[in-house]
Amino acid sequence: METSIGFAGALIGVGLMFGLAACGAGIGDGLVTGKMIEGIARQPEAKSTLFMNTLISVGLIEALPIIAIVMGFIVLSFVHVL
Repeated sequence: METSIGFAGALIGVGLMFGLAACGAGIGDGLVTGKMIEGIARQPEAKSTLFMNTLISVGLIEALPIIAIVMGFIVLSFVHVL
């Protein structure tokens, strides 16, 4: 009984972790892309620099959900073993 309750709690926690990581990445991507569009509108000649920096930033932002997925699987594997 205690292990099933613990496993259910771990599933809820991992689900929250996945959802919040996806929301955070979506918000971050939107903010970075919006600022890039603003920068291109103000200085069109800086388009290539802004685009390169945006790709790097979006790549780093997208690392968050990947790390959250790995951490979630680690949590589930530890709970399942116990």
